[in-house]
Amino acid sequence: MRKRIVCQTANQSQPLSAGTWLNLEQIVTVELTSEDPKFPIESVFDGNSQLGWRALEKGNQQIRLILDQPISVRRIRLRFVETEVARTQEFTLKWSSMQSGHAREIVRQQWNFSPAGSTTEVEEYETNLDGVAVLELAIQPDLEGGGAKATLAEWRIG
Repeated sequence: MRKRIVCQTANQSQPLSAGTWLNLEQIVTVELTSEDPKFPIESVFDGNSQLGWRALEKGNQQIRLILDQPISVRRIRLRFVETEVARTQEFTLKWSSMQSGHAREIVRQQWNFSPAGSTTEVEEYETNLDGVAVLELAIQPDLEGGGAKATLAEWRIG
């Protein structure tokens, strides 16, 4: 896997069968705005890790998956886990058919985490996207302006 820590400001489709998750570590370069070395981004792509990714800095974060070749995307699964801090998070998932092209919104979602109850958010979306070259995940970890760090437990694409 290739990855880059970047400043925050900064064509063939392959059909997949319905039950298949891509091995993202082999087909993407990851750009991200921050990463805690104890919680590396690689851990979100296999679906088995309990570690997950966490930003090193507080505040809004972005993760971009730049695919080696454009693909068709039929499913996207995101899982967020927060067991320590009560917070309201918002994430936006976008896609583009070009690495430097305009990204189109797939979904924008808010979730209230509560250590005493709601600690896990799992979102799975069925899509019909062809020619996907980039997927972008923007995370606002705390809409109330607290000092939470962005986290992500799992990101799968099929």
